[in-house]
Amino acid sequence: MRPPAEVSVFLISLLAPGVLFTMNNISAFQEPLPILGMGMVILGSVLLLLLLLTVQQKTKVDPLFYVFAEFCFTCMVGLTNALEQDGFISGFMDFYIKMGEPHLSTAYAVMMSYWEGVVHFTLLLVIIHRMFAGKSYRSLGLLWAGSSIAHQIVFIPGVVIGKYGSNIRPAFWRNVPFFLLPFWAASVLFSRPREMPIITADKIAAEQKKSLLSRPVDLLLSLLSLGAMAFIVFRGLVVLDCPLDICFTYIYQYEPYLKDPVGFPRIMMLVYLFYAVPLLTVLIYGLKTPGCRWMLDWTIFFAGAMVQTQWCHIGASLHSRTPFTYRAPADKRWPVIALNVLLGVAPALLALRCHTNPAHFMTPVPKGQTKNEKKKK
Repeated sequence: MRPPAEVSVFLISLLAPGVLFTMNNISAFQEPLPILGMGMVILGSVLLLLLLLTVQQKTKVDPLFYVFAEFCFTCMVGLTNALEQDGFISGFMDFYIKMGEPHLSTAYAVMMSYWEGVVHFTLLLVIIHRMFAGKSYRSLGLLWAGSSIAHQIVFIPGVVIGKYGSNIRPAFWRNVPFFLLPFWAASVLFSRPREMPIITADKIAAEQKKSLLSRPVDLLLSLLSLGAMAFIVFRGLVVLDCPLDICFTYIYQYEPYLKDPVGFPRIMMLVYLFYAVPLLTVLIYGLKTPGCRWMLDWTIFFAGAMVQTQWCHIGASLHSRTPFTYRAPADKRWPVIALNVLLGVAPALLALRCHTNPAHFMTPVPKGQTKNEKKKK
């Protein structure tokens, strides 16, 4: 009897620490080019194992399975890195940190690796289980895609413009396919039809007649989103070296991590400024306007992105691997943490609201089609 697909992927992923330990103890893999070459061979071998795993499947295998399964393997590599950098294990990543990607020893990369190794890994196994069980996994896939894309668009530019930009080794370029694949996966998932809940026409009509002021939850979420936008714009001005006194005070007395030379916090604030602010504007419009079905997809995608980046940002600003001068000051720590947590939680609450009561976002019912209107006729 063949084991379930998610069990097979889990077992293949568990090979990652063993592979790293072996490479760490072979002198031939202590140079940059052999590390890149062996890395590509290993990822190719994982793909071959996955193809052999699915070749006997009677039904057609979704191409996204191979993407999710490959990412499971790299998630286990990330978890191994996080545990070693924090001193829980040793003898796995020394060679790769020295000659492969030295930036993976930064606080931001450690927090990112924990997120990959725990949240992404669990999420991907659940997606694979639902995929082979014939259940819908579109929403979970969009959650992962948002988180993974946000991770990549902060991580890769951050390495290039930060203090490690002058020390980029060949192994860094193995990130290119992992940068592109989440975009492809997201485009595939967005193009697939969503399974909509069954809601009566009367309920849809009743919900869509309500103004924003008569929907207190939506009003509160709109105000939270406006507050998040203001905070994002402010921090964007801070990292752009705005000369205002309030910006100077904030970066030196409240959140000095924003000027950490690793580059990740600066890139994150700019990504928020140029991408999160416009998207929040559109989501507020969707809360106000009935019939915006796209809200069900984009809120969950955006929630994945914001929760992941805020986890990395908050964790890195407190982590011991961040130089003391850039860590959150002890006397100002809790207000800053509270604001950052709220910035991550607000999109998650918005996504939860959209999915628990989606009637407002359903296609508007034509006049005369509800039961009450038919009775009047």
